[in-house]
Amino acid sequence: MYDLQELEAFVSVVRTGSLTASTRDLGLPKSTLSRRIRQLEENVGQPLLLRQSRKIVPNDAGRVFYRYCNDILELVVQGREALDELKAEVTGKLELRCHESFVRGWFSGVVESFMADHDDLRVAIHTQRNLPEAVEDGVCIWLGETGETALRQEVLGVLKQGIFGSPAYFRQHGKPAAPGELAHHPWVDLLGMADTGVILHHSRQGNFPLSLPDRRFTVDQFNVQGDAIAAGRGLGLMPVWLVERRLTAHPGSFQSCLPEWYGPDLPVTLLYPHGVLPRRVRAFIAHLRSCIPEEWTGGGGTATQAVPKSGTHHSNT
Repeated sequence: MYDLQELEAFVSVVRTGSLTASTRDLGLPKSTLSRRIRQLEENVGQPLLLRQSRKIVPNDAGRVFYRYCNDILELVVQGREALDELKAEVTGKLELRCHESFVRGWFSGVVESFMADHDDLRVAIHTQRNLPEAVEDGVCIWLGETGETALRQEVLGVLKQGIFGSPAYFRQHGKPAAPGELAHHPWVDLLGMADTGVILHHSRQGNFPLSLPDRRFTVDQFNVQGDAIAAGRGLGLMPVWLVERRLTAHPGSFQSCLPEWYGPDLPVTLLYPHGVLPRRVRAFIAHLRSCIPEEWTGGGGTATQAVPKSGTHHSNT
């Protein structure tokens, strides 16, 4: 096992090319520095440094060993930082921005469980209908495509979209038996959904370009869309996971239609600033990652049935 002080001495000498400069770098007497280099070479079993003119450089063995020394010392630093994280308190104000579809239920549960572990933390939640241009002292959770932003982006998972209606609607109007029949039913969609066209996908039958009917009810929020579909205004594409959460709180409010056909997947994205993040932001990001539902990452079974599921996550009501 190599002595970390000897490794630090060796790395410093390679970087500075001088014992004198390294004594200033490490705050050591020159005799101590020379002894550590000598002891390291004895432990390694071969010389690591060469003196060329007025500069000290690594030989072939030294260049190879230098790379490993850097890795070892970097791991030591990371280990110390990880331990410091455990000791550091999470305080201050945390600014959280969340897509409107997640605010009721899952995300509030994530925030509540985080605050329960940090009594001195203050949290502000902002409901987002549009992607923010900047986020300070916090993060943003977004559903759907983000495009180019000035923020760092981390995809947490994806939500499948299925076709849904209310039981009362299907009793009165019947269920479509094929995608082509959807054009004969009123449609409840999100603002802008039809602008780029909607493609349905089947695992065996391939893709079907959806022709939305002229009679449409258009809204700008997933929650409002869900309310309209549950009220029998028509059919619509909705994230299956969100429907399952609503069914947990309101059984019988939705039924799946054409369950093997799906709309475009919707990515769930975590956005946060570049650079060094405050302790409270880093701690919340780590907590958030631990609370990602298995269904988002494909670990929670299929999404072909919109039925209530039990689990540790809060229902979206």
